[in-house]
Amino acid sequence: MAEELVEKIVFINRVAKVVKGGRRFSFSAIVVVGDGKGKVGYGLGKANQVPEAIRKGIERARKDMSSVSLTDVSIPHEITGHYGAGRVLLKPASEGTGVIAGGPVRAVLEAAGVSNILTKCLGSHNPHNMVKATLDGLRRLRTAQKIAELRGKTVEEITA
Repeated sequence: MAEELVEKIVFINRVAKVVKGGRRFSFSAIVVVGDGKGKVGYGLGKANQVPEAIRKGIERARKDMSSVSLTDVSIPHEITGHYGAGRVLLKPASEGTGVIAGGPVRAVLEAAGVSNILTKCLGSHNPHNMVKATLDGLRRLRTAQKIAELRGKTVEEITA
């Protein structure tokens, strides 16, 4: 493969099913895959062994990959991503700030290639919802060029 993908394991969950002979354990893994240049995807893999769950998660994440609008420093504008009860506030930051984010949100942003950003998790802290809310916010971002194009105007007309 020509492109080098960043694979990050966000969370591994052990699930127990009680059967006649005792407990049966299976695993679910949330995985985020990105190219570090604005493409990112998420996948959930489930299996009886951890490595197999991770492999399935990576496979799904690669299929889910989509492009994200980024500026050369951060993100174009502030946005709140929603998924279920999970809400994630994403705020652009100046050069040198770094990624100010907690666990699942950080994994998504690093895989996407965002280098300076401020975030705050509002509502649910469930890793599933946080990852999906972050991706929702990132996918709804639009650059000034894209908005100008949609409205049939120049960037100068919009920013003035």
